[in-house]
Amino acid sequence: MLIKSIEDRIKINKLITVAVIISCTVIVGVVSYFSYKTTMNANNNIYVLDNGIPIVANRTNVMDNREIEKKADIRYFHHLFFTMTPDDEYIKTQIEKALYLIDESGFNEHINLKERGFYNSIISSNSVVTMKADSIVLNDQMNEFTYYGKQKITRKTAIISRELITTGSLVDIPRSEKNSHGILIKNWRIVSNKTLEENRNY
Repeated sequence: MLIKSIEDRIKINKLITVAVIISCTVIVGVVSYFSYKTTMNANNNIYVLDNGIPIVANRTNVMDNREIEKKADIRYFHHLFFTMTPDDEYIKTQIEKALYLIDESGFNEHINLKERGFYNSIISSNSVVTMKADSIVLNDQMNEFTYYGKQKITRKTAIISRELITTGSLVDIPRSEKNSHGILIKNWRIVSNKTLEENRNY
């Protein structure tokens, strides 16, 4: 009777031990899962200071924002290339920044405008040229784009509004300080740059 009682206790102890091991394993697994999930969520948060106040910003996959970056890059290039004041140094600085975003097609167009006296006419007529993007159409399969914008030339004697349509292709390159999106515009050309309206100042 005593031996049977001891055997029953050993069986009960074994069952309890197995149950404790299984419970501990489940608890460790659940804790590990939630710890991993919490760590991953924390890694996806970036804290940005706004006037000394930390604000949480979510980090996303680079490719999730690639379309937005492409459009921003195209818009920024056209802004740099076509925004001018009657200041030779300002024009040179703008063009220099723009040429970091494009292949030799941009440089060729710059030389073409220079030879036609476009920059000299801006300076001599004391004109201000601004560029506004209307829309940018991307063809992701071909990695090509079409840019639609309005160019405004303000002179002492007139305000001229011009249509600007350009096309080109896009290539991914390593990001750098002077090309933060890592996108290079290639085979760029001006399709249309016709005058839409001219208001004379009398």
